[in-house]
Amino acid sequence: MSRRGPEQPHGRDAGNAFRLLKPLAGRYVWRLAAGFLCLAVVDVLQLWIPRVMKHAVDGVSAGEDTALLVRRAAQIVGLALLIAVLRYFWRFFLLGFSRLLERDIRQEMVSHVLTLDRTALHRRSTGDILALSGNDLASVQLAAGMGLVAFVDAVFMSVAALAFMAALHGRLTAIAVAPLPLLALLTRSLSGKLHRRFVQVQEKFSELTECARTTLASIRLFKAYNQEEAQTARFDALGRAYVHHNLKAAMVQGTLFPFAGLVGNASMVLVLYFGGRLTMERTISPGDFVAFIAYLHLLTWPMMAFGWVANLFQRGLTSLNRIRDLLSDRPALQDPCAPVAAPPPPLTLRLHECTFAYPGMEKPVLRQCSITLGPGITGLIGPTGSGKSTLCQILTRLYPVPDGTYTVNGIDVNRMRVADVRSLIAYVPQDGVLFSDTIAANIALGKPDATEREIHEAARATAIHEEILAMEAGYETRIGEKGVRLSGGQRQRIALARALLVDRPILIIDDGLSAVDAETEQIILRHLAQYGRHRICLVISHRIAQLLDAHRLLVMEDGRVVDAGSHDELLERNAFYRTIHEHQTRMSCME
Repeated sequence: MSRRGPEQPHGRDAGNAFRLLKPLAGRYVWRLAAGFLCLAVVDVLQLWIPRVMKHAVDGVSAGEDTALLVRRAAQIVGLALLIAVLRYFWRFFLLGFSRLLERDIRQEMVSHVLTLDRTALHRRSTGDILALSGNDLASVQLAAGMGLVAFVDAVFMSVAALAFMAALHGRLTAIAVAPLPLLALLTRSLSGKLHRRFVQVQEKFSELTECARTTLASIRLFKAYNQEEAQTARFDALGRAYVHHNLKAAMVQGTLFPFAGLVGNASMVLVLYFGGRLTMERTISPGDFVAFIAYLHLLTWPMMAFGWVANLFQRGLTSLNRIRDLLSDRPALQDPCAPVAAPPPPLTLRLHECTFAYPGMEKPVLRQCSITLGPGITGLIGPTGSGKSTLCQILTRLYPVPDGTYTVNGIDVNRMRVADVRSLIAYVPQDGVLFSDTIAANIALGKPDATEREIHEAARATAIHEEILAMEAGYETRIGEKGVRLSGGQRQRIALARALLVDRPILIIDDGLSAVDAETEQIILRHLAQYGRHRICLVISHRIAQLLDAHRLLVMEDGRVVDAGSHDELLERNAFYRTIHEHQTRMSCME
Protein backbone atom coordinates (compact mmCIF):
# COMPACT_ATOMS: atom_id res chain seq x y z
CA MET A 1 0.00 0.00 0.00
CA SER A 2 1.56 3.24 -1.05
CA ARG A 3 0.72 6.59 0.39
CA ARG A 4 2.99 8.57 -1.85
CA GLY A 5 1.38 11.09 -4.10
CA PRO A 6 2.67 12.11 -7.50
CA GLU A 7 6.18 10.93 -8.29
CA GLN A 8 8.66 13.32 -6.75
CA PRO A 9 11.89 14.30 -8.47
CA HIS A 10 14.49 11.64 -7.81
CA GLY A 11 17.02 14.11 -6.39
CA ARG A 12 14.49 15.47 -3.92
CA ASP A 13 13.71 11.89 -2.79
CA ALA A 14 17.42 11.26 -2.18
CA GLY A 15 17.86 14.52 -0.27
CA ASN A 16 14.88 13.84 2.01
CA ALA A 17 16.02 10.28 2.64
CA PHE A 18 19.59 11.27 3.49
CA ARG A 19 18.29 13.88 5.92
CA LEU A 20 16.73 10.98 7.81
CA LEU A 21 20.10 9.17 7.99
CA LYS A 22 22.24 12.19 8.89
CA PRO A 23 21.49 12.37 12.65
CA LEU A 24 21.68 8.58 12.97
CA ALA A 25 25.02 8.34 11.15
CA GLY A 26 26.36 11.23 13.25
CA ARG A 27 26.34 8.97 16.30
CA TYR A 28 28.97 6.72 14.72
CA VAL A 29 31.27 9.24 13.03
CA TRP A 30 34.41 7.84 14.69
CA ARG A 31 33.49 4.29 13.70
CA LEU A 32 32.99 5.45 10.11
CA ALA A 33 36.26 7.41 10.12
CA ALA A 34 38.22 4.40 11.42
CA GLY A 35 36.55 2.06 8.93
CA PHE A 36 37.19 4.27 5.92
CA LEU A 37 40.79 4.84 7.01
CA CYS A 38 41.36 1.07 7.11
CA LEU A 39 39.65 0.72 3.73
CA ALA A 40 41.82 3.43 2.19
CA VAL A 41 45.02 1.83 3.52
CA VAL A 42 43.91 -1.55 2.13
CA ASP A 43 43.38 0.03 -1.29
CA VAL A 44 46.79 1.72 -1.21
CA LEU A 45 48.47 -1.55 -0.26
CA GLN A 46 46.64 -3.36 -3.08
CA LEU A 47 47.84 -0.71 -5.50
CA TRP A 48 51.40 -1.06 -4.22
CA ILE A 49 51.59 -4.75 -5.06
CA PRO A 50 51.74 -4.13 -8.87
CA ARG A 51 54.71 -1.80 -8.28
CA VAL A 52 56.49 -4.64 -6.50
CA MET A 53 55.61 -6.91 -9.43
CA LYS A 54 56.95 -4.28 -11.87
CA HIS A 55 60.34 -4.17 -10.13
CA ALA A 56 60.43 -7.97 -9.98
CA VAL A 57 59.71 -8.35 -13.71
CA ASP A 58 62.17 -5.61 -14.68
CA GLY A 59 64.77 -7.21 -12.42
CA VAL A 60 64.31 -10.59 -14.07
CA SER A 61 64.55 -8.93 -17.49
CA ALA A 62 67.81 -7.28 -16.41
CA GLY A 63 69.25 -10.66 -15.31
CA GLU A 64 69.35 -10.03 -11.55
CA ASP A 65 69.71 -13.04 -9.21
CA THR A 66 66.87 -15.02 -7.61
CA ALA A 67 67.43 -13.28 -4.26
CA LEU A 68 65.61 -10.30 -5.75
CA LEU A 69 62.57 -12.47 -6.48
CA VAL A 70 62.62 -13.85 -2.93
CA ARG A 71 62.66 -10.33 -1.50
CA ARG A 72 59.86 -9.20 -3.80
CA ALA A 73 57.81 -12.29 -2.94
CA ALA A 74 58.34 -11.64 0.77
CA GLN A 75 57.16 -8.06 0.28
CA ILE A 76 53.98 -9.28 -1.46
CA VAL A 77 53.29 -11.80 1.34
CA GLY A 78 53.80 -9.12 3.98
CA LEU A 79 51.48 -6.73 2.15
CA ALA A 80 48.87 -9.50 1.77
CA LEU A 81 48.95 -10.24 5.52
CA LEU A 82 48.59 -6.56 6.38
CA ILE A 83 45.71 -6.27 3.90
CA ALA A 84 43.96 -9.25 5.54
CA VAL A 85 44.21 -7.68 9.03
CA LEU A 86 42.99 -4.29 7.87
CA ARG A 87 40.13 -5.90 5.91
CA TYR A 88 38.94 -7.47 9.13
CA PHE A 89 38.89 -4.08 10.85
CA TRP A 90 37.11 -2.19 8.06
CA ARG A 91 34.46 -4.90 7.95
CA PHE A 92 34.07 -4.69 11.72
CA PHE A 93 33.73 -0.90 11.67
CA LEU A 94 31.72 -0.33 8.47
CA LEU A 95 29.49 -3.40 8.30
CA GLY A 96 29.01 -3.08 12.06
CA PHE A 97 27.87 0.50 11.43
CA SER A 98 25.19 -0.72 9.01
CA ARG A 99 23.84 -3.13 11.66
CA LEU A 100 23.80 -0.39 14.29
CA LEU A 101 22.04 1.90 11.83
CA GLU A 102 19.48 -0.83 11.14
CA ARG A 103 18.88 -1.23 14.87
CA ASP A 104 18.45 2.52 15.39
CA ILE A 105 16.03 2.95 12.48
CA ARG A 106 13.97 -0.03 13.64
CA GLN A 107 13.85 1.40 17.16
CA GLU A 108 12.82 4.79 15.79
CA MET A 109 10.10 3.17 13.68
CA VAL A 110 8.65 1.24 16.62
CA SER A 111 8.80 4.28 18.90
CA HIS A 112 7.12 6.40 16.22
CA VAL A 113 4.35 3.88 15.49
CA LEU A 114 3.54 3.79 19.21
CA THR A 115 2.94 7.56 19.10
CA LEU A 116 0.42 7.30 16.24
CA ASP A 117 -3.28 7.23 16.96
CA ARG A 118 -5.97 5.28 15.16
CA THR A 119 -6.61 8.09 12.69
CA ALA A 120 -3.02 7.82 11.41
CA LEU A 121 -2.92 4.02 11.53
CA HIS A 122 -6.11 3.73 9.48
CA ARG A 123 -4.02 4.71 6.47
CA ARG A 124 -1.68 1.72 6.74
CA SER A 125 -2.11 -2.02 6.95
CA THR A 126 -0.22 -4.10 9.49
CA GLY A 127 1.46 -5.94 6.61
CA ASP A 128 2.78 -2.65 5.25
CA ILE A 129 4.41 -1.77 8.57
CA LEU A 130 5.83 -5.29 8.93
CA ALA A 131 7.31 -5.07 5.42
CA LEU A 132 8.91 -1.73 6.27
CA SER A 133 10.53 -3.14 9.42
CA GLY A 134 11.66 -6.28 7.57
CA ASN A 135 12.34 -6.27 3.85
CA ASP A 136 12.67 -2.48 3.44
CA LEU A 137 14.95 -2.08 6.44
CA ALA A 138 17.13 -4.94 5.20
CA SER A 139 17.56 -3.08 1.88
CA VAL A 140 18.60 0.06 3.76
CA GLN A 141 21.08 -1.94 5.84
CA LEU A 142 22.62 -3.52 2.75
CA ALA A 143 22.95 -0.14 1.01
CA ALA A 144 24.48 1.47 4.12
CA GLY A 145 26.81 -1.50 4.58
CA MET A 146 28.22 -3.22 1.51
CA GLY A 147 26.72 -0.60 -0.81
CA LEU A 148 28.49 2.29 0.91
CA VAL A 149 31.72 0.31 1.26
CA ALA A 150 31.69 -0.73 -2.40
CA PHE A 151 30.96 2.82 -3.55
CA VAL A 152 33.76 4.44 -1.52
CA ASP A 153 36.12 1.61 -2.39
CA ALA A 154 35.27 1.85 -6.08
CA VAL A 155 35.72 5.64 -6.19
CA PHE A 156 39.00 5.59 -4.24
CA MET A 157 40.35 2.60 -6.15
CA SER A 158 39.38 4.13 -9.50
CA VAL A 159 41.08 7.45 -8.80
CA ALA A 160 44.19 5.87 -7.29
CA ALA A 161 44.52 3.20 -9.98
CA LEU A 162 44.16 5.80 -12.71
CA ALA A 163 46.82 7.91 -11.02
CA PHE A 164 49.25 4.97 -10.88
CA MET A 165 48.42 4.06 -14.49
CA ALA A 166 48.94 7.68 -15.64
CA ALA A 167 52.31 7.70 -13.91
CA LEU A 168 53.32 4.70 -16.02
CA HIS A 169 51.97 6.02 -19.35
CA GLY A 170 49.41 8.81 -19.80
CA ARG A 171 48.30 8.05 -23.37
CA LEU A 172 47.76 4.36 -22.65
CA THR A 173 45.69 5.35 -19.62
CA ALA A 174 43.46 7.57 -21.79
CA ILE A 175 42.97 4.66 -24.20
CA ALA A 176 42.08 2.30 -21.33
CA VAL A 177 39.38 4.58 -19.87
CA ALA A 178 37.81 5.50 -23.22
CA PRO A 179 34.87 3.05 -22.83
CA LEU A 180 34.00 4.27 -19.29
CA PRO A 181 31.65 7.15 -20.27
CA LEU A 182 29.33 4.57 -21.89
CA LEU A 183 28.88 2.90 -18.48
CA ALA A 184 28.15 6.25 -16.82
CA LEU A 185 25.50 7.13 -19.43
CA LEU A 186 23.78 3.76 -19.14
CA THR A 187 23.75 3.90 -15.32
CA ARG A 188 22.20 7.36 -15.39
CA SER A 189 19.52 6.42 -17.93
CA LEU A 190 18.48 3.26 -16.08
CA SER A 191 18.54 4.57 -12.48
CA GLY A 192 15.13 6.30 -12.65
CA LYS A 193 13.44 3.24 -14.16
CA LEU A 194 15.11 1.01 -11.56
CA HIS A 195 13.82 3.26 -8.77
CA ARG A 196 10.21 3.07 -9.99
CA ARG A 197 10.32 -0.69 -10.35
CA PHE A 198 11.74 -1.17 -6.88
CA VAL A 199 8.86 0.94 -5.51
CA GLN A 200 6.44 -1.52 -7.11
CA VAL A 201 8.41 -4.49 -5.73
CA GLN A 202 8.27 -3.19 -2.16
CA GLU A 203 4.56 -2.37 -2.42
CA LYS A 204 3.80 -5.90 -3.61
CA PHE A 205 5.88 -7.30 -0.77
CA SER A 206 3.74 -5.28 1.68
CA GLU A 207 0.58 -6.82 0.21
CA LEU A 208 2.12 -10.29 0.42
CA THR A 209 3.11 -9.74 4.06
CA GLU A 210 -0.37 -8.50 4.97
CA CYS A 211 -1.94 -11.58 3.36
CA ALA A 212 0.41 -13.89 5.28
CA ARG A 213 -0.33 -12.07 8.55
CA THR A 214 -4.08 -12.26 7.98
CA THR A 215 -3.87 -15.95 7.13
CA LEU A 216 -1.95 -16.84 10.29
CA ALA A 217 -4.04 -14.59 12.55
CA SER A 218 -7.36 -16.00 11.25
CA ILE A 219 -6.32 -19.56 10.42
CA ARG A 220 -9.07 -21.12 12.55
CA LEU A 221 -11.70 -19.07 10.72
CA PHE A 222 -10.39 -20.13 7.31
CA LYS A 223 -10.49 -23.76 8.42
CA ALA A 224 -14.00 -23.43 9.82
CA TYR A 225 -15.26 -22.13 6.46
CA ASN A 226 -13.17 -24.59 4.39
CA GLN A 227 -11.33 -21.67 2.77
CA GLU A 228 -7.84 -23.19 2.84
CA GLU A 229 -7.66 -23.60 -0.93
CA ALA A 230 -9.17 -20.19 -1.65
CA GLN A 231 -6.74 -18.45 0.71
CA THR A 232 -3.85 -20.43 -0.75
CA ALA A 233 -4.91 -19.25 -4.20
CA ARG A 234 -5.02 -15.62 -3.03
CA PHE A 235 -1.56 -15.94 -1.51
CA ASP A 236 -0.27 -17.62 -4.67
CA ALA A 237 -1.63 -14.79 -6.84
CA LEU A 238 0.11 -12.19 -4.67
CA GLY A 239 3.31 -14.24 -4.74
CA ARG A 240 3.20 -14.43 -8.53
CA ALA A 241 2.64 -10.67 -8.78
CA TYR A 242 5.61 -10.09 -6.44
CA VAL A 243 7.85 -12.33 -8.57
CA HIS A 244 6.61 -10.62 -11.75
CA HIS A 245 7.60 -7.17 -10.46
CA ASN A 246 10.94 -8.55 -9.21
CA LEU A 247 11.65 -9.92 -12.68
CA LYS A 248 10.81 -6.54 -14.23
CA ALA A 249 13.31 -4.92 -11.84
CA ALA A 250 15.83 -7.69 -12.58
CA MET A 251 15.58 -6.94 -16.31
CA VAL A 252 16.83 -3.42 -15.61
CA GLN A 253 19.48 -4.26 -13.05
CA GLY A 254 20.55 -7.25 -15.15
CA THR A 255 21.58 -4.81 -17.85
CA LEU A 256 23.95 -2.86 -15.62
CA PHE A 257 26.18 -5.62 -14.31
CA PRO A 258 26.95 -7.40 -17.62
CA PHE A 259 27.49 -4.08 -19.39
CA ALA A 260 29.97 -3.05 -16.69
CA GLY A 261 31.85 -6.31 -17.28
CA LEU A 262 31.77 -5.69 -21.02
CA VAL A 263 33.27 -2.23 -20.54
CA GLY A 264 36.03 -3.69 -18.35
CA ASN A 265 36.89 -6.37 -20.89
CA ALA A 266 36.87 -3.80 -23.71
CA SER A 267 39.42 -1.76 -21.77
CA MET A 268 41.54 -4.90 -21.30
CA VAL A 269 41.52 -5.60 -25.05
CA LEU A 270 42.63 -2.03 -25.79
CA VAL A 271 45.45 -2.24 -23.23
CA LEU A 272 46.66 -5.61 -24.52
CA TYR A 273 46.82 -4.30 -28.09
CA PHE A 274 48.24 -0.82 -27.59
CA GLY A 275 50.25 -1.66 -24.46
CA GLY A 276 51.73 -4.72 -26.15
CA ARG A 277 52.87 -2.58 -29.07
CA LEU A 278 54.42 -0.01 -26.70
CA THR A 279 56.30 -2.82 -24.94
CA MET A 280 57.60 -4.26 -28.19
CA GLU A 281 58.67 -0.75 -29.24
CA ARG A 282 60.43 -0.49 -25.82
CA THR A 283 58.45 2.68 -25.03
CA ILE A 284 57.54 1.01 -21.74
CA SER A 285 59.32 -1.82 -19.98
CA PRO A 286 57.86 -5.33 -19.55
CA GLY A 287 57.46 -4.54 -15.84
CA ASP A 288 55.46 -1.43 -16.71
CA PHE A 289 53.22 -3.51 -18.99
CA VAL A 290 52.61 -6.16 -16.31
CA ALA A 291 51.94 -3.48 -13.68
CA PHE A 292 49.58 -1.64 -16.07
CA ILE A 293 47.55 -4.83 -16.64
CA ALA A 294 47.47 -5.42 -12.88
CA TYR A 295 46.17 -1.88 -12.32
CA LEU A 296 43.57 -2.36 -15.04
CA HIS A 297 42.50 -5.58 -13.33
CA LEU A 298 42.08 -3.61 -10.08
CA LEU A 299 40.15 -0.99 -12.06
CA THR A 300 37.80 -3.65 -13.45
CA TRP A 301 36.30 -4.20 -10.00
CA PRO A 302 35.17 -0.57 -9.62
CA MET A 303 33.65 -0.64 -13.12
CA MET A 304 31.75 -3.81 -12.20
CA ALA A 305 30.93 -2.43 -8.76
CA PHE A 306 29.29 0.74 -10.03
CA GLY A 307 26.47 -1.27 -11.61
CA TRP A 308 26.04 -3.38 -8.45
CA VAL A 309 26.23 -0.32 -6.21
CA ALA A 310 23.63 1.47 -8.34
CA ASN A 311 21.33 -1.51 -7.77
CA LEU A 312 21.91 -1.51 -3.99
CA PHE A 313 21.50 2.25 -3.69
CA GLN A 314 18.28 2.27 -5.71
CA ARG A 315 16.81 -0.46 -3.50
CA GLY A 316 18.03 1.29 -0.36
CA LEU A 317 16.79 4.69 -1.50
CA THR A 318 13.37 3.31 -2.40
CA SER A 319 13.05 1.58 0.95
CA LEU A 320 14.42 4.55 2.87
CA ASN A 321 11.81 6.82 1.32
CA ARG A 322 9.05 4.36 2.26
CA ILE A 323 10.36 4.35 5.84
CA ARG A 324 10.56 8.16 5.77
CA ASP A 325 6.91 8.29 4.71
CA LEU A 326 5.99 6.26 7.80
CA LEU A 327 8.10 8.45 10.09
CA SER A 328 6.50 11.56 8.61
CA ASP A 329 3.02 10.41 9.66
CA ARG A 330 1.69 12.48 12.52
CA PRO A 331 -1.10 11.63 14.97
CA ALA A 332 -4.29 13.63 14.69
CA LEU A 333 -4.25 13.88 18.49
CA GLN A 334 -1.66 16.49 19.45
CA ASP A 335 -0.71 17.75 22.89
CA PRO A 336 -1.27 21.49 23.47
CA CYS A 337 1.68 23.86 23.76
CA ALA A 338 0.75 24.78 27.34
CA PRO A 339 -1.12 21.75 28.72
CA VAL A 340 -3.41 21.97 31.73
CA ALA A 341 -2.97 19.36 34.45
CA ALA A 342 -5.61 16.66 34.67
CA PRO A 343 -8.06 17.31 37.55
CA PRO A 344 -8.10 15.02 40.62
CA PRO A 345 -11.11 12.78 41.47
CA PRO A 346 -14.04 12.90 41.87
CA LEU A 347 -14.57 13.44 38.16
CA THR A 348 -17.39 14.30 35.83
CA LEU A 349 -17.16 13.58 32.11
CA ARG A 350 -19.29 15.50 29.66
CA LEU A 351 -19.61 15.00 25.93
CA HIS A 352 -21.58 17.83 24.30
CA GLU A 353 -23.20 17.47 20.88
CA CYS A 354 -20.33 15.43 19.45
CA THR A 355 -20.50 14.45 15.78
CA PHE A 356 -17.86 11.98 14.59
CA ALA A 357 -17.12 10.02 11.40
CA TYR A 358 -14.24 7.59 10.91
CA PRO A 359 -11.47 8.64 8.49
CA GLY A 360 -12.53 8.02 4.92
CA MET A 361 -16.23 7.73 5.79
CA GLU A 362 -18.79 10.41 5.02
CA LYS A 363 -21.61 9.13 7.20
CA PRO A 364 -21.08 10.08 10.87
CA VAL A 365 -21.29 7.37 13.52
CA LEU A 366 -22.07 9.83 16.33
CA ARG A 367 -24.64 12.57 15.64
CA GLN A 368 -24.65 15.47 18.09
CA CYS A 369 -24.21 12.94 20.88
CA SER A 370 -24.36 14.32 24.44
CA ILE A 371 -23.67 12.39 27.62
CA THR A 372 -22.73 13.25 31.21
CA LEU A 373 -21.03 10.68 33.46
CA GLY A 374 -20.47 11.05 37.18
CA PRO A 375 -19.46 8.69 40.01
CA GLY A 376 -21.40 5.44 40.07
CA ILE A 377 -22.30 2.79 37.52
CA THR A 378 -23.92 3.95 34.30
CA GLY A 379 -25.34 1.31 31.98
CA LEU A 380 -25.55 1.87 28.22
CA ILE A 381 -27.65 -0.22 25.87
CA GLY A 382 -28.53 0.14 22.21
CA PRO A 383 -28.90 -1.74 18.93
CA THR A 384 -25.89 -2.94 16.97
CA GLY A 385 -24.36 -0.07 15.00
CA SER A 386 -25.82 2.64 17.21
CA GLY A 387 -22.32 3.99 18.05
CA LYS A 388 -21.70 2.53 21.52
CA SER A 389 -18.13 1.32 20.83
CA THR A 390 -17.31 4.53 18.96
CA LEU A 391 -18.50 6.52 22.00
CA CYS A 392 -16.10 4.48 24.17
CA GLN A 393 -13.19 5.18 21.84
CA ILE A 394 -13.97 8.89 21.87
CA LEU A 395 -14.12 8.94 25.68
CA THR A 396 -10.78 7.10 25.93
CA ARG A 397 -9.14 9.68 23.61
CA LEU A 398 -8.42 7.31 20.74
CA TYR A 399 -9.83 9.79 18.22
CA PRO A 400 -9.77 13.61 18.10
CA VAL A 401 -12.81 15.76 18.92
CA PRO A 402 -13.45 19.47 18.27
CA ASP A 403 -12.70 22.01 21.01
CA GLY A 404 -15.41 22.32 23.64
CA THR A 405 -16.93 18.94 22.80
CA TYR A 406 -15.44 16.80 25.57
CA THR A 407 -14.65 18.06 29.08
CA VAL A 408 -13.37 16.56 32.35
CA ASN A 409 -14.56 18.56 35.36
CA GLY A 410 -15.27 21.39 32.95
CA ILE A 411 -11.76 21.34 31.41
CA ASP A 412 -11.58 20.78 27.67
CA VAL A 413 -9.62 17.58 26.98
CA ASN A 414 -7.88 19.36 24.08
CA ARG A 415 -6.19 21.55 26.69
CA MET A 416 -4.71 18.49 28.45
CA ARG A 417 -2.01 16.07 27.36
CA VAL A 418 -3.47 12.99 25.68
CA ALA A 419 -1.53 10.71 28.02
CA ASP A 420 -2.89 12.57 31.09
CA VAL A 421 -6.48 12.00 29.99
CA ARG A 422 -5.83 8.34 29.21
CA SER A 423 -4.14 7.88 32.59
CA LEU A 424 -7.54 8.56 34.17
CA ILE A 425 -9.27 5.75 32.28
CA ALA A 426 -9.18 1.95 32.41
CA TYR A 427 -10.70 0.57 29.22
CA VAL A 428 -11.97 -2.95 28.47
CA PRO A 429 -12.70 -3.17 24.72
CA GLN A 430 -14.96 -5.69 23.07
CA ASP A 431 -12.17 -7.93 21.79
CA GLY A 432 -10.18 -7.96 25.07
CA VAL A 433 -6.75 -8.25 23.44
CA LEU A 434 -4.32 -10.66 25.11
CA PHE A 435 -0.66 -11.26 24.29
CA SER A 436 1.46 -14.37 23.87
CA ASP A 437 2.84 -14.16 27.40
CA THR A 438 2.06 -15.40 30.90
CA ILE A 439 -1.32 -14.75 32.50
CA ALA A 440 0.38 -12.64 35.19
CA ALA A 441 2.08 -10.46 32.56
CA ASN A 442 -1.22 -9.98 30.72
CA ILE A 443 -3.01 -8.87 33.88
CA ALA A 444 -0.13 -6.56 34.87
CA LEU A 445 0.11 -4.89 31.43
CA GLY A 446 -0.96 -1.46 32.73
CA LYS A 447 1.00 -1.82 35.99
CA PRO A 448 4.21 -3.79 35.32
CA ASP A 449 5.43 -3.31 38.90
CA ALA A 450 2.29 -4.86 40.43
CA THR A 451 2.91 -7.33 43.24
CA GLU A 452 1.74 -10.92 43.11
CA ARG A 453 -0.90 -10.13 45.72
CA GLU A 454 -2.33 -7.25 43.68
CA ILE A 455 -2.53 -9.46 40.58
CA HIS A 456 -4.31 -12.18 42.53
CA GLU A 457 -6.80 -9.73 44.03
CA ALA A 458 -7.68 -8.40 40.56
CA ALA A 459 -8.19 -11.97 39.34
CA ARG A 460 -10.41 -12.79 42.33
CA ALA A 461 -12.53 -9.72 41.58
CA THR A 462 -13.25 -11.13 38.12
CA ALA A 463 -13.85 -14.70 39.42
CA ILE A 464 -10.96 -16.27 37.51
CA HIS A 465 -8.39 -16.78 40.27
CA GLU A 466 -9.29 -20.43 40.92
CA GLU A 467 -9.35 -21.26 37.21
CA ILE A 468 -5.87 -19.81 36.80
CA LEU A 469 -4.51 -21.82 39.72
CA ALA A 470 -5.93 -24.99 38.13
CA MET A 471 -3.79 -24.47 35.02
CA GLU A 472 -0.47 -26.30 34.62
CA ALA A 473 1.73 -23.34 35.60
CA GLY A 474 -0.82 -21.13 37.38
CA TYR A 475 -0.22 -17.45 36.77
CA GLU A 476 2.96 -18.29 34.81
CA THR A 477 0.97 -20.22 32.19
CA ARG A 478 1.68 -18.89 28.70
CA ILE A 479 -1.61 -18.42 26.91
CA GLY A 480 -0.54 -18.10 23.27
CA GLU A 481 -1.23 -15.31 20.81
CA LYS A 482 -4.57 -13.59 21.45
CA GLY A 483 -5.19 -15.98 24.36
CA VAL A 484 -5.82 -18.86 21.95
CA ARG A 485 -5.65 -21.43 24.79
CA LEU A 486 -8.42 -19.77 26.79
CA SER A 487 -12.18 -19.69 26.44
CA GLY A 488 -13.94 -16.48 25.46
CA GLY A 489 -15.15 -15.90 29.03
CA GLN A 490 -11.65 -16.41 30.44
CA ARG A 491 -10.17 -13.94 27.98
CA GLN A 492 -12.78 -11.33 28.92
CA ARG A 493 -12.21 -11.78 32.66
CA ILE A 494 -8.43 -11.49 32.33
CA ALA A 495 -8.91 -8.28 30.30
CA LEU A 496 -11.26 -6.96 33.02
CA ALA A 497 -8.76 -7.92 35.76
CA ARG A 498 -6.13 -5.92 33.88
CA ALA A 499 -8.40 -2.84 34.00
CA LEU A 500 -9.25 -3.26 37.69
CA LEU A 501 -5.57 -3.65 38.63
CA VAL A 502 -4.61 -0.16 37.43
CA ASP A 503 -7.29 1.29 39.79
CA ARG A 504 -8.15 4.42 37.81
CA PRO A 505 -11.01 6.84 38.53
CA ILE A 506 -12.82 5.95 35.28
CA LEU A 507 -13.67 2.41 34.12
CA ILE A 508 -15.23 1.80 30.70
CA ILE A 509 -16.36 -1.75 29.85
CA ASP A 510 -17.49 -2.21 26.25
CA ASP A 511 -19.55 -5.41 26.28
CA GLY A 512 -16.74 -7.06 28.21
CA LEU A 513 -18.87 -9.75 29.88
CA SER A 514 -20.77 -11.09 26.87
CA ALA A 515 -19.07 -14.52 27.03
CA VAL A 516 -19.36 -14.96 30.82
CA ASP A 517 -21.96 -17.35 32.24
CA ALA A 518 -24.80 -15.98 34.40
CA GLU A 519 -23.48 -17.22 37.76
CA THR A 520 -19.97 -15.83 37.23
CA GLU A 521 -21.50 -12.68 35.83
CA GLN A 522 -23.34 -12.00 39.11
CA ILE A 523 -20.13 -12.40 41.14
CA ILE A 524 -18.35 -9.87 38.93
CA LEU A 525 -21.28 -7.45 38.96
CA ARG A 526 -21.43 -7.47 42.76
CA HIS A 527 -17.77 -6.51 42.88
CA LEU A 528 -18.28 -3.81 40.24
CA ALA A 529 -21.12 -2.34 42.31
CA GLN A 530 -18.66 -1.76 45.16
CA TYR A 531 -15.79 -0.78 42.85
CA GLY A 532 -17.87 1.82 40.98
CA ARG A 533 -19.35 3.52 44.03
CA HIS A 534 -16.80 6.37 43.99
CA ARG A 535 -15.63 6.02 40.38
CA ILE A 536 -17.13 6.66 36.99
CA CYS A 537 -18.04 3.23 35.69
CA LEU A 538 -19.63 2.97 32.23
CA VAL A 539 -20.82 -0.55 31.37
CA ILE A 540 -22.03 -1.28 27.84
CA SER A 541 -23.97 -4.46 27.29
CA HIS A 542 -26.63 -6.07 25.13
CA ARG A 543 -27.90 -7.98 28.20
CA ILE A 544 -30.15 -5.95 30.44
CA ALA A 545 -29.49 -8.32 33.38
CA GLN A 546 -25.92 -6.97 33.55
CA LEU A 547 -27.22 -3.40 33.93
CA LEU A 548 -29.92 -3.79 36.60
CA ASP A 549 -27.59 -2.67 39.40
CA ALA A 550 -26.55 0.48 37.51
CA HIS A 551 -27.31 3.85 39.09
CA ARG A 552 -28.53 5.10 35.72
CA LEU A 553 -29.36 3.56 32.37
CA LEU A 554 -28.88 5.16 28.94
CA VAL A 555 -30.37 4.12 25.61
CA MET A 556 -28.43 4.88 22.44
CA GLU A 557 -29.85 4.85 18.92
CA ASP A 558 -28.51 6.15 15.60
CA GLY A 559 -25.43 7.77 17.14
CA ARG A 560 -27.20 9.61 19.98
CA VAL A 561 -28.28 9.00 23.55
CA VAL A 562 -32.05 9.14 23.15
CA ASP A 563 -33.22 8.26 26.67
CA ALA A 564 -32.01 8.01 30.27
CA GLY A 565 -33.53 6.82 33.51
CA SER A 566 -34.00 3.86 35.81
CA HIS A 567 -34.97 0.37 34.72
CA ASP A 568 -38.65 0.92 35.56
CA GLU A 569 -38.75 4.32 33.88
CA LEU A 570 -37.28 2.98 30.65
CA LEU A 571 -39.64 0.00 30.67
CA GLU A 572 -42.54 2.40 30.82
CA ARG A 573 -41.56 4.92 28.14
CA ASN A 574 -38.88 3.46 25.83
CA ALA A 575 -40.13 1.00 23.23
CA PHE A 576 -36.67 -0.36 22.30
CA TYR A 577 -35.71 -1.02 25.92
CA ARG A 578 -39.07 -2.65 26.63
CA THR A 579 -38.81 -4.89 23.57
CA ILE A 580 -35.29 -6.04 24.45
CA HIS A 581 -36.29 -6.69 28.07
CA GLU A 582 -39.34 -8.75 27.09
CA HIS A 583 -37.34 -10.75 24.56
CA GLN A 584 -34.49 -11.52 26.98
CA THR A 585 -36.93 -12.38 29.78
CA ARG A 586 -38.77 -14.79 27.49
CA MET A 587 -35.51 -16.43 26.40
CA SER A 588 -34.42 -16.77 30.03
CA CYS A 589 -37.68 -18.52 30.95
CA MET A 590 -37.29 -20.91 28.01
CA GLU A 591 -33.84 -21.86 29.24
